[in-house]
Amino acid sequence: MYIKIHKSYRNVVAVCDSEIVGKTFEEGKRILDCRESFYKDKKVSHEEAVKILQKESEEDATFNIVGQKSIQAALEAGIIEKEDISTINNIPFTLILL
Repeated sequence: MYIKIHKSYRNVVAVCDSEIVGKTFEEGKRILDCRESFYKDKKVSHEEAVKILQKESEEDATFNIVGQKSIQAALEAGIIEKEDISTINNIPFTLILL
């Protein structure tokens, strides 16, 4: 999966499964655009992703997480619950403001 940390007054942590980066998914009026420019930076393992997510959650970050593997890492990191997850075209995603 890829992680990109957008530096701002509050970090925005973008996490996306590597196989869906660059793709767009549509369901009715809803669109999930997994742009490379937003998500693609550092390719990380599952374990690395969990550590980064835990660290960033302590720093008052926001999170944009897309894809089954990325969602699983966020669940393991303890930053989301199952009820926080939505889907578009069977692709799970979540947006979290801590």
